[in-house]
Amino acid sequence: MDNKNVFVAIALSMSVLLFWGAFFETPRKSPDQQTNQKIEKKTDQGSITPTINQPQVFTKLTREESINKNERVIIENNNIIGSINLKGALIDDISFKKHKQTIEESKNIIFLNPSETENGFYIETGWTSIGDKIKIPTKESIWSVKGNNILSDNSPVVLQWNSKEGVIFEKKIELDDKYLFKITQQVKNNTNSPIDLFPYAQMTRNKIPDDIQNFYIQHEGFIGVFDDELKEDDYDDVEEKKIVRESNEGWLGITDKYWMTAFVPEEGKNFKSTFLYENGFKANYIINEPVNIKKSSSGSNQLRLFIAAKEVETIDSYAADQNINKFDLVIDWGWFYFFTKPLFFVIDYLFKISGNFGTAIVLLTIAIRLIFFPLANFSFKSMAKMKAVQPEMMRLKELYKDDKVKFQQEMMALYRKEKINPASGCLPVLIQIPFFFAIYKMLFISLEMRHQPFFGWIKDLSAQDPTTLFNLFGLIPWDPPSFMIIGIWPILMGASMWVQQKLNPAPADPIQAKIFAFFPLFLTIILASFPSGLVVYWTINNILTIAQQYVIVKKTTVKTN
Repeated sequence: MDNKNVFVAIALSMSVLLFWGAFFETPRKSPDQQTNQKIEKKTDQGSITPTINQPQVFTKLTREESINKNERVIIENNNIIGSINLKGALIDDISFKKHKQTIEESKNIIFLNPSETENGFYIETGWTSIGDKIKIPTKESIWSVKGNNILSDNSPVVLQWNSKEGVIFEKKIELDDKYLFKITQQVKNNTNSPIDLFPYAQMTRNKIPDDIQNFYIQHEGFIGVFDDELKEDDYDDVEEKKIVRESNEGWLGITDKYWMTAFVPEEGKNFKSTFLYENGFKANYIINEPVNIKKSSSGSNQLRLFIAAKEVETIDSYAADQNINKFDLVIDWGWFYFFTKPLFFVIDYLFKISGNFGTAIVLLTIAIRLIFFPLANFSFKSMAKMKAVQPEMMRLKELYKDDKVKFQQEMMALYRKEKINPASGCLPVLIQIPFFFAIYKMLFISLEMRHQPFFGWIKDLSAQDPTTLFNLFGLIPWDPPSFMIIGIWPILMGASMWVQQKLNPAPADPIQAKIFAFFPLFLTIILASFPSGLVVYWTINNILTIAQQYVIVKKTTVKTN
């Protein structure tokens, strides 16, 4: 087996997958092509159908117009800022204070938006009953504030709505110093009859976000853990059909690349969750057993709500401190979880001691090369011997061109004489593949790398190299279209791959040789749009590989007389 062919085949396959994911996506159905899918009503359980089926009217209000339309409760701590709409008691205005939209601007990342805006994304909580026998608050109900009207990490707020029929609804909303809301819903029954109410919570997103990356390496969409099982559903899946699950414990929500929302139902309560598309994308749950509230008494329900930036340390601490099973998987560590996450902690440590994330990438790359140095030596020696015997191989091929059996026999004899095992270089490469993908995944998903500069022209390692060959890297005053942005680092990566190819044995097949010769150019074009941090890693890795392989090739000689 030709080790180089194995490696290139794997890399080529990966690149084709990356190319397809980056430039193509499955066509989506337009809203008018969707089948209206209703949540079924049950006779033994409350339904949140009345909330879900309210028609959604886009009045084309701006975000500012919508926020100023109704009275609100202010939300602010060290990490988020926003407000709660007293119409419906909706949490529909949240921005992340420590994460900015661009490097140049100081404008916060806006995550939740009012329902009347195009990018509406909002949270509602409440109660429902069987047969609508009890008047309950809806999205149109106007709530009042009891006491404090600013929600912060040391100051909860209490909202109240009176049905005027003897039932009073209250919400006590608490916020920690980061991203966790605790919502306690209480119902006071001042009537002469007991009532049964089912607590629910729902998040609604009017449309798929514009900046979603339709890319197989990272999940963006619906997510949840139900009875210890992680479930991830794409927007496409939910458009096609309603997805219903029942669970005794777990959590559910919607995740973006860097941001997320999630509900954690009250512990010990069996619940039904539903992901569906109807007047927007919705993730909701309803507790299966009602809260029975006797006359002249009260009942309550609690839930936890996360509206968070996917910071690793923060998410991990919530998973541990709040005892939420597999909550850390809201960050998509991928198949090689047990490689990827430890690598993140390594690079985060290197970042803290070096002060630069790009330098941390270089240091991590060097560390990985040192760990695999003996294995790489083993592989390169095999490849060097293969390259050294190529002239003799070509002579034998020409000599026995009409006798393939004899050629195979002579070739194996040559391998035995020079102590060459064609398959000996495969194992080291295969062992390194999980680490390669883990590093690639870790750099791709890390919020911590977002807006982190390297040296020179790289101001954001999570964005592509902004320079381009087609305006001579800024010397010509012209802005090429996006598909022509091929920067310095991608070119360095392609050049290093070309040099590396020259140190490898060339394929005997001329057509195969031409394909491999084109491969560095192909990857240069593909990786030009990738985060520059990934390209830096790949380039440094190639340079270190070239240096090691060059020494091995120079030291390796064979006798072919």
